Amino acid sequence: MTDSIEDRIEELRRIIEYHNRRYYIEAAPEISDLEFDRLMLELRDLEERHPDRVTPSSPTRRVGGGPIDGFRSVPHPVPMLSIENTYNEEEVREFDGRIRRLLEGEAPRYIVEQKIDGVSASLLYENGLFSLGLTRGDGARGDDITHNLRTVRDIPLRLIGFTPPVLEVRGEVYMTQSELSRLNRLQAEAGERVFANCRNATAGSLKLLDPRQSSRRNLRFFAHSEGRLVGLGLSSHLEFLERVRGFGIPAVPHSGIFDSIDGVLAWCADSLEAREGLDYETDGMVIKIDGFAQRERLGATSKSPRWAIALKVELWQAETRILDIRVQVGKTGTLTPVAELETVEIAGTRVSRVSLHNADEIARKDIRVGDHVVVEKAGKIIPHVVRVELEKRTGAERPYLFPAECPVCRGEVGRDEGGVYIRCLNPSCPAQLKERVRYLASRKALDIEGLGPALIDQLVDRGLVSSLTDIYALTARQLEGLERMGEKSAHNLVEAVQASKGRGLERVLAGLGIRHIGERNARLLAGEFGDIRGLMEATEERLAAIGGIGPVVAESVFRFFRSRAGRDIVRDLGRHGVDLTAGSGAGSVGVKEEFLGRTFVVTGTMKRHGRADMEALIRRLGGKTASAVSRRTDFVVAGRDPGGKREKAIALGVRILDEEEFERMAGLSGAPDSGEPEADRG
Repeated sequence: MTDSIEDRIEELRRIIEYHNRRYYIEAAPEISDLEFDRLMLELRDLEERHPDRVTPSSPTRRVGGGPIDGFRSVPHPVPMLSIENTYNEEEVREFDGRIRRLLEGEAPRYIVEQKIDGVSASLLYENGLFSLGLTRGDGARGDDITHNLRTVRDIPLRLIGFTPPVLEVRGEVYMTQSELSRLNRLQAEAGERVFANCRNATAGSLKLLDPRQSSRRNLRFFAHSEGRLVGLGLSSHLEFLERVRGFGIPAVPHSGIFDSIDGVLAWCADSLEAREGLDYETDGMVIKIDGFAQRERLGATSKSPRWAIALKVELWQAETRILDIRVQVGKTGTLTPVAELETVEIAGTRVSRVSLHNADEIARKDIRVGDHVVVEKAGKIIPHVVRVELEKRTGAERPYLFPAECPVCRGEVGRDEGGVYIRCLNPSCPAQLKERVRYLASRKALDIEGLGPALIDQLVDRGLVSSLTDIYALTARQLEGLERMGEKSAHNLVEAVQASKGRGLERVLAGLGIRHIGERNARLLAGEFGDIRGLMEATEERLAAIGGIGPVVAESVFRFFRSRAGRDIVRDLGRHGVDLTAGSGAGSVGVKEEFLGRTFVVTGTMKRHGRADMEALIRRLGGKTASAVSRRTDFVVAGRDPGGKREKAIALGVRILDEEEFERMAGLSGAPDSGEPEADRG
């Protein structure tokens, strides 16, 4: 064979491996499928004519040989331990406490990863070549599924660049939701059973004895941990993930490094909210110690490493049908498509509507009116459409055309620069105003009791509210003329609106509708600046330097307070007497020794306090708040209809306070005489 033919074979392998990486790992293809297929065809033809040049690492060997007789059991070089699971943030804090005690004062460094809901597998590379792939098995031994893992195009058969003598990578083999929809359609057409979810489809594919069948399933892979390593000299998990990615193996999406468990939990919360935009299934977040030296000191039990924990989210799914798709206009003008569903019960909740998020999401999932879809509810996160059941299409389904104008004001719409959201560009759009008022009045913001959606619609439609701050000019006489508003109701609402003036800067910021500003970021900004004036004068660089804020949020805040509309809102709030300082409302009382470092859970309905108000007050007084009762809870503040949290507190011996006892403990003015709170005995 001439040198030119040998050179061409090697060149084709390098080109194909490069384009595989660009397509499967970097999601940035440079050539069409047709061009890629031509390269593969040329390489396959050359290898058939020169079989002595065929190697196990050639891209043509992705599906090699016929069916195998069965699976052989192989020991793992390093045991594949499982990770301790929890569904409770408080137990994550307990984990952090254990870590700090075991490290004897040395600060831990955490890294957080998506927990991919797939099938665990181990990949062994020897001198840069993929040689063995195993299932987890019982942790000590796994099944040899090398023949099927070779068909996974995410998994390189040969590493890029420097090749260590031994590299064992562990991770998750998974299937995307869109691939499952495609596969189930093919299964149904062939009269074979369809798969219930991505994990079942993945597990079934890896257990096929014929790799040619497995290759048609389009499985994917994410690396998330290390097994046996020789010749790498790594000191941290972050280094490992970066090095693995450099070798051409996709690494699981992960966070930066955190020194505090608060930062970890905030990142987890944001990531769990964003999971519905993914095309693959996740069922939580994995929290790990980053440094290998700290891991060595912490060690492991017989089942699990002490340096990792998984914060999982409970998942429930149900199938239903899309009856129609309508568009809502949000407080910042975002046009959000909402699916009207045949009502279905998920985890005890009747679901009849679900957000489809944006036009791109509808296109990506190919959602049509009349489609059968799988809807998922994950923990406290609102339900969302996971996938379309393509095998149930009849041909009567209708593609959805996104509106070219605002459906409410008929104004011009435009797409965010570089973004996925389409917004109404009319600042006077009544739909935007209604949503802004609803958000300001919500429990998470100013908590104005009685100012609900139906009343807000009337106020805006009748011209009584034409700007956000007009609610403070409302009179009882104006309100009495509205539907379902009597004299007493009108008087109570005016009092509730006036009372909201004293909620404090944190609650005002949370309710202004500034993009990226919710409760957490509002708390950070209020605590950093203390009053609205300091915040308005802050530069973008100053805002971005605040821990937990970052450049995207900083830009949004800076633009809001430099805009004419933002400054007008602040001016009008001040004119109406709304307190815009952090030392007001829930924060008017200083830190109290009784609260310092203690954990409170607030549950049930209170007579004089909204739950968000009470939790904000607890934090101002030096305490901590949690959403679930555990052995680390110090107090449960229970109002009317407290549910199961009160019973759990009794079972664990946690002290229970009613609203009056809490007020005495907090030293609130107007509360009954102070005294040490008594434990509720049940």
